[in-house]
This record gives sequence, structure tokens and C-alpha cells, in this order.
Amino acid sequence: MDKVLIIDDEAGLRLMLRAVLEDVGYRVDDASDGEKGLASFEAGEYGVVLLDMRMPGMDGMEVLRRILHSAPNQPVVMLTAFGTVGSAVEAMKSGAFDYLTKPADNEELKAVVAKACEHGRLRRENADLRKRLGGGRAIIGQSRTMARVLDLLDQAGPTEVTVLVTGESGTGKELVAEALHSRSARKNMPLIKVNCAALPSDLLESELFGYRKGAFTGAVQDKPGRFQLASGGTLFLDEIGEMPVALQAKILRALQERVVEPLGSVRAEEVDVRLVAATNRDLQTEVAAGRFREDLYYRLNVLEIHMPPLKDRQGDIPLLVEFLIRKLGEKNRKSIRSASPAFLEALERYSWPGNVRELENTLERAIILSRADVLEPRDLPAHVFEPRTSESSADPDLSPGSTVQSETPLDRAEREALVRTLAKHGGHREQTARALGISRRTLQYKIRKFGLKTRRG
Repeated sequence: MDKVLIIDDEAGLRLMLRAVLEDVGYRVDDASDGEKGLASFEAGEYGVVLLDMRMPGMDGMEVLRRILHSAPNQPVVMLTAFGTVGSAVEAMKSGAFDYLTKPADNEELKAVVAKACEHGRLRRENADLRKRLGGGRAIIGQSRTMARVLDLLDQAGPTEVTVLVTGESGTGKELVAEALHSRSARKNMPLIKVNCAALPSDLLESELFGYRKGAFTGAVQDKPGRFQLASGGTLFLDEIGEMPVALQAKILRALQERVVEPLGSVRAEEVDVRLVAATNRDLQTEVAAGRFREDLYYRLNVLEIHMPPLKDRQGDIPLLVEFLIRKLGEKNRKSIRSASPAFLEALERYSWPGNVRELENTLERAIILSRADVLEPRDLPAHVFEPRTSESSADPDLSPGSTVQSETPLDRAEREALVRTLAKHGGHREQTARALGISRRTLQYKIRKFGLKTRRG
């Protein structure tokens, strides 16, 4: 649970607020005046600050100004007496999240604090996102297929159009949603992400649309759904092809009427969201099979952006590697200067069934294991360095550690030694033969014998 900081000169009120909030799991600090409150704020991290408007010495407005100067995304809820509500409204214009009138109703207090904490988390996430995107293109690529994707992002980003992002797992569909959001007029509002495949249908419904207190066992207070939290911003529904048909009808209504109905409520709530959905399924096939609503499919597919698999854009691999080496090197505190041509050649020969996600994981492993500042093929796992080709797919797997029935233990040991030495020397045959103490002709015979593919030279 988040931490809450209470700044108020009334000891009795601080005790009451602390008791109510600690009862539902919040951790609470408090301070009796503005200066002590600022000292506590500078020393800790808080989901929300409850701040009295009128205090001796430094008043609430000055404390608010200093807090927001230090942390612009910090939610602050003003505490005000009935007669000073106008001042609280002025505080909201200055950046306060909300206000509560003393004495605060317990249920209203819990609801406002929960909403403020969630709002703060979303603002921090979006600040991180904008920093990561840096105002430029977060999607790396110069191939023809990626140029088409980037053009569509530039054209669709500033609009309100609903977008369906398609492509295999690991191709970067979530990055498309982030890029669309960052290019839109909604970029300073939340981007909310929901993985539809990660939750069972009953939990997914309450997560999307929220619920009212008492809607089911355990619903002890109102909770806004992701549609409500994304209002004014963008909602990204990942793996929408996994969503149950019954729930698809409610998504359709939200798109058509721009309203949602929380569980346990009899009233619909207006929402203003831009929807981006993604799937690795063929939704037309799903529609034909009755697993996806046709009307929802056409509502989502106003504009489709297809992310190509990495095997269809291998010319982008050097750019991706350059970007990821810098990113992953910093993450793992490794000083990697570049990748060798032999390393890049090995990456370009591999088919990348896991797409960019697999490439990133492979590079992180290579960076961690590398003993030099230039990545070499020896830093790659054997299945990437020596991938099986379609022509040899009927042959036995000849990667280190594999066995075939006709292979003797001596053959296996010889093959594994050969693969390790080739990897150590970047696939270079002359250097490998010299290291093994054999002639180049003998090396070529053994390479053919074991079905290995290497660079020449």
C-alpha cells in the first residue's frame, strides 16, 4: 500500500485520519506544521499528501507550492473548513488534486485517497514513458516494412482513430500503443494498459469497468475501472483476441456510447478514451469461428497497424543491436562498444521465432557473459550461432549437447570441441584450424561431417 503524509496542526484530526487510513492498510506519517511536513516530504516518498489549508506559520498554499515545485506529479489533497472551500478550489487551480471538507467522511476520505494514489502512479508512469520516448521514435527500424509502420504512426497519432495493432508475440505491439499516445493530444493524460489474457473473465470485467462497494464479497469500497482511469487519455487492450465473447459486448458499448457501467451500479458513467487494441490472432478467423464479435472487430479495425516479424526485417537488426547494446549495457553496468561483423552475421542468419523480445534477451545474455568490449559469436548461445537451415532441417540437431543414435561418444566430444573453438574464433576457419592443430582441409572435412555452417576465411 502507498504511504500517506498528513500535515495538519490539529492533533485530534491527525489521529482520526491516521486511524481510518491505517485500518485499510495505508502507512501513515504526520506533521503538525508546514515546515515539519516539508521535512518529512523531502525524506520520504508518498502516494498522497493530506494538507491543511490554514496552519500557523507557513500556510497550506505555501506548502503546496513548495511540494509541487519539488515534485510536480505529487497528488496533494487539501483539508479545509466549510467556510474556506473557495480557498480549496483556488488550491486545485494551483495544482492540488482534490479537497476534503472537515470533518471528513470516512468513506469519502478512503475513496479520495485511493483515487489520488492511483492518479499519482499513472502520472509517474507516463512521465517515465515520455522520458523513454524522448519525443522521438521509440520504434527502431529503417526497412521498408518499418517505414510503413512509422508513417502510419505519424498519420494516426494526432487523430482520435481507434487502432488495431496486429503481429506475432514479441514484435513490439505495446511500443506502437505508446508511440500513438505520445503523438496524440492526449499525451499528458494517462496511458492505461490491460493484458486481457492475464486475468480470468470475472476479474477482467471488474478491472476494466470498476465496481461499487458491496458488489461482491471483498468489495469494501468503490474502485474505478481502467476505462475510468484512462478517461482523457488512451486505453491499450493487449491480447484482445483472448477476451470472452460476453465481455466483448460491453467493450462494444463503451466504444459506441462512450459509457461504462461498474459492477454493482445501475448508472452508466461517461468515459472519454482513445482505444488501441492488439492481438497476435487472426481476428477474421476468430470471427468466422464465432469466438470474436464481428461488430466489435469492425469497430476496432478502423485502422490496422501490422508489426512485421523480425525475420522479415533482418536489415533492421544492426540498428536494433546498436540501440539495445547501449540500453542493456547501461542497465547491466557493462561497457560494450559494439558488435563484430561476425556477431551481426550470426544474428541475421537466425530466424528469431521470439522476434525483438528474443533478440533483446539474447543480447542481454551476450552482454553479461562477454569478457571484451566488442560482442563476438562466442557470446551467443549455440542455437543462435549455428541455427538449423531449412535445407538441413531433416538432419539431426548438431548443436552442442545434442545426441543422435548413430553418434559415438568420441564423435560427440569431437563435435562439441569443434563448435566451441569455432565460436571462440568467430567462425573463422583459418584461426580455428590453427587453434585445433589441424590442417584447413581436415577442418573442412569435419565441418561437413558434422553438418556445421560457418563463415569462410
